[in-house]
Amino acid sequence: MRKTLLALLLWLGVAGLVQAVQLRAGHPERYTVVHGDTLWGIAGRFLARPWEWPQIWQANPQIRNPHLIYPGDVLSLVYINGQPGLQLSRGASHGVIKLSPQIRSRPVAEAIPVVSLASVNSFLLGNRILDSAAALKKAPYILAGNNRRVVSGQGDRIYARGDFSPPLTAYGVFRQGKVYKDPETGELLGVNADSVGSVTVVAVEKDMATLELNQASQEVRLGDRLLPPEERSISPSFMLDAPEQPVSGVILDVPRGVTQVGHMDVVTLSLGQRNGLKEGHVLAIYKMGETVRDPVTGHKVKVPDERAGLLMVVRVYPKLSYGLVMEANRSLSVMDRVRNP
Repeated sequence: MRKTLLALLLWLGVAGLVQAVQLRAGHPERYTVVHGDTLWGIAGRFLARPWEWPQIWQANPQIRNPHLIYPGDVLSLVYINGQPGLQLSRGASHGVIKLSPQIRSRPVAEAIPVVSLASVNSFLLGNRILDSAAALKKAPYILAGNNRRVVSGQGDRIYARGDFSPPLTAYGVFRQGKVYKDPETGELLGVNADSVGSVTVVAVEKDMATLELNQASQEVRLGDRLLPPEERSISPSFMLDAPEQPVSGVILDVPRGVTQVGHMDVVTLSLGQRNGLKEGHVLAIYKMGETVRDPVTGHKVKVPDERAGLLMVVRVYPKLSYGLVMEANRSLSVMDRVRNP
């Protein structure tokens, strides 16, 4: 009886995993990684739900790290005890990979990234979310430009006033942007600090600093604020996953200044760390259903939301986060909903 029960439990466990991972129709049996590939793109060749890549990868117990994949590697779809898995072999110059309990060294920079990062890093290096406008108002501010200029550009000498302790050699120049509130409760979620440039500290005397404006995306104005550098690029090795708990929020903003959202756009979400979000979490995007007039009753009725895409969380703050749109099968917009995939 015990053996029968154990066998049944093992069968149910295997069956549950097979059901959870859905292979894509027409998937290849083998695929050779090429330059320019991303982990998301390769996962989409094999799986109906690309974020489940770690499951199909970990189904093969010989492979530990799903992110160290290099051009020339060959991935082969196999079945181990009825479970789909991927077998990895290196390109011809490296030979078949032999896995053993020892440290193996290979330049991480050569590994393919989870997503294409070039177009997103430049945005995320500049933008910043603050808890409140008060946090920005406490920061040092631009007092004057050289020769009494009210706006300054790259290469100009400018002056600032405020608390410059501890001493730093460089600051980012910011201007208050949008204030984000929960659309349902009205709770303050955060304030966007728009990056307008960066400065190098030339000298500090008490609460006054002489600065050199070494980079500017637009004119720097009197009253703009200085914040310490916070250069957090996107990790090339996200662990793709779905949130462990139910989440539901909305797209609050498209920081590049438009209302329509498309593939590879960065969006601001009304969800953050307190909602259990982590970098690498994948969320489904639902197009908000329109409100129409019922021709029979005459009442206004909202039609159901329709799934319209996928995004991956790329940076998380306490109450807000940035997401990168990975798939969009129709035009998306601000106030579309996001929830578990």
